[in-house]
Amino acid sequence: MGQPKQQRAVQTREAILRAAAAVFEESGYAGASINRILERAGATAGALYFHFKSKEGLARAVMHAQPETIVPLADSVGVQRVVDLTMVWAYQLRMDLMLRAGVRLTTEQTTIGMEDASGPYQEWAQILEDCLRAGAERGELQAGVDPRELAEYVVESCTGMQLYSAAVSGREDLSDRVVRMWRLLLPGVAVPSVVARTEVRAERVGAGAVV
Repeated sequence: MGQPKQQRAVQTREAILRAAAAVFEESGYAGASINRILERAGATAGALYFHFKSKEGLARAVMHAQPETIVPLADSVGVQRVVDLTMVWAYQLRMDLMLRAGVRLTTEQTTIGMEDASGPYQEWAQILEDCLRAGAERGELQAGVDPRELAEYVVESCTGMQLYSAAVSGREDLSDRVVRMWRLLLPGVAVPSVVARTEVRAERVGAGAVV
């Protein structure tokens, strides 16, 4: 028997999304054509426009898929979870096509006129803020540290860090840079007992997950 229609639709959408990620990662938004995406996906224009409506809609779907490549792979809480999410992010940027494409599009979108350019950044800031608020409730943050401000600062730092790392090493040293960021930052935001027990090392991440 054939696959149920709904299952085929889900698989078609995923194939188009991954094909688009490959083309966007290779050529950026401006250089990516719908025809190349369709050829890569082995899909029809009708299927693409059924799921995504436009090239911009497809790009937005790739950008907003970033957390799905990272968040499920970190299983910790509070400050340790924030550290783990950034370490998985650094690892996955070298391994996961969808994440690389999403990061490239997020970086480019302000120059290509997409609306709501802050959306992906704010989404990440909210994810980290939620973790930090949980940490604050556990007494992990120093007095006066605002979870929202710290979350935004980490997103800002990682945004610039990955661009620098991409330029100087093709992101091969990104994990080491994340480790350095936390070694400099943690003593100023976390209480001493949390600084002492928080694991900040690239070896903690293996095969895309925290081990």
